[in-house]
Amino acid sequence: MSERKPYSSDISDARWALIEPTLTAWRQARLDRRPTGQPASVELREIFHAILYVNRTGIAWKYVPHDFPPYNTVYAYYAAWRDEGIFAQLNYELTGLARVKEGRKAEPTACVMDTQSVKTSTNVPLTSQGADPAKKIVGRKRGIVTDTLGLILAVAVAAASLSDNVIGKGLLDQTKSTYPTISKTWVDTGFKNAVIEHGATLGIDVEVVSRKAETRGFHVVNAAGSSNAAWAGSCYTVV
Repeated sequence: MSERKPYSSDISDARWALIEPTLTAWRQARLDRRPTGQPASVELREIFHAILYVNRTGIAWKYVPHDFPPYNTVYAYYAAWRDEGIFAQLNYELTGLARVKEGRKAEPTACVMDTQSVKTSTNVPLTSQGADPAKKIVGRKRGIVTDTLGLILAVAVAAASLSDNVIGKGLLDQTKSTYPTISKTWVDTGFKNAVIEHGATLGIDVEVVSRKAETRGFHVVNAAGSSNAAWAGSCYTVV
């Protein structure tokens, strides 16, 4: 690793050790496909640190600090890892490691699914926005699936005008494709029969957890008899 003053977004040696094999294998496979006889000229860890820096600060790529590799090199690696599914692979591998550390099997069997409509900034293209009349929000809708530890399994972002059912079916497809062991998911009443029926075709039991009618505003909703779970972004907690 090159000598420079660390940034707050840098990762520790222990965390780097978890992801380094995947990134090194990716680059070696790339070099094998296009042999040049020249060794790689940049350090993968510094590339990853630069990407984390951009993610944490929100700066434009061309403003990457000069003690990192050139910004166009950093972006080229980022784009390749994004397009070739390396980031998704890292998330998959780290999720499994985190589950094992908590005494669970690496492959989850149950999950929690929810959506949330959020306002967008003024520079977001209008074509990617929409209105959610129920929430009175103009912007985008994000859908997330987590396991029962709160670890993210699937993510979808769309215009807020898209229904929970449409997003939910896509999330179920994405989750089942990545985690074939999933057989159960809990959702709130924003999801209807279309999601339940679609889940059944995938071998996933979709259980709707209702809110307490007598309680107004945000509150914890319990699904009796289920295993421990919590998702901070959801309106319910499975216990």
